Amino acid sequence: MIYFLLKEYPNVMMACGFGAVAAYFLTIFGLKIGKDKLPADEGREFAVDGKLSKGKPRGAGIDFIMSFIISTLLFCPITLEIGAYLTLVFIEMMTGFLDDASDKPWGRWKKGILDLVVAGLVAFVYLFYNGNSFAIGFTDKVVSIPYWLFALLIVGMVWLSINVTNCADGIDGLSGTLTLITLLSFLMADGANEHMDLGVFRYVIVFFMASVLGYLWFNAAPSILMMGDAGSRSMGIFIAIISLKSNMPLLFIPFAGVLIVDGGIGLLKVSLIKVFKINPLKNIRTPLHDHVRKQIKVTWSNSQCVMRFAIIQSITSIIVTYLLLK
Repeated sequence: MIYFLLKEYPNVMMACGFGAVAAYFLTIFGLKIGKDKLPADEGREFAVDGKLSKGKPRGAGIDFIMSFIISTLLFCPITLEIGAYLTLVFIEMMTGFLDDASDKPWGRWKKGILDLVVAGLVAFVYLFYNGNSFAIGFTDKVVSIPYWLFALLIVGMVWLSINVTNCADGIDGLSGTLTLITLLSFLMADGANEHMDLGVFRYVIVFFMASVLGYLWFNAAPSILMMGDAGSRSMGIFIAIISLKSNMPLLFIPFAGVLIVDGGIGLLKVSLIKVFKINPLKNIRTPLHDHVRKQIKVTWSNSQCVMRFAIIQSITSIIVTYLLLK
């Protein structure tokens, strides 16, 4: 690919720079010419200000994810492992887009089962290429656990990441901005500990971030289009993959903490109601971004919510990265 033509130059980072520029402008160009061909949003009945999204193009995730995949194939040294992950991101994107384009939204069970299948494939690929050992942040410990247990933990993390990222996609720019901060956190922390080395995945992260930035150009409030499940679910699986490839998967918790809390409270609330028939969170509107915009005494505007959630995640990531430094 183009990477191999550029890597002989004195600065191998030239390939990364070209790839990031390509990912950004492919996204911009694709959305410019293709946004009118995307399915129209029907509005979200129970979301705060959900009706304001009615009629906007939905499913823009198919554009920025494809821009990311194309740029990675062109400007990154592709291994079988990277190819497998790109395929799984593509599958998650397509299942999300088919749901976006469907006249009748897919049910929770259908999407949940599909997410579990994809999560299982991520676990298989990761364990096949990387083994069953991982490092614990803030310590020098490397632990090994049984493959079956690690596989279950990976499936749980991937499923959670997909769904909390999807739940956070309720305000213009929120999910994409938090995803950018999470991925940037892993880049900042890369090499902070001797056991953490993203290697060639640094390129992959940069290309993904550039693609999301291209999308956010159109999604900044007030947005003219939305990523839909095609984007949010793809971002979720990508965050989980990078968490695994950092060799410190537990960093997923602090580096994606705001996404986990924002979307996870809703998942917890639904689970408690469905399984245990109790609702201790009845006074909390979910996702959490709806609560701060509607339920608290001094409600936040959409822009305040995005900015304040981003600040909380940024502070958390900076502190964790500092603690990892040795």
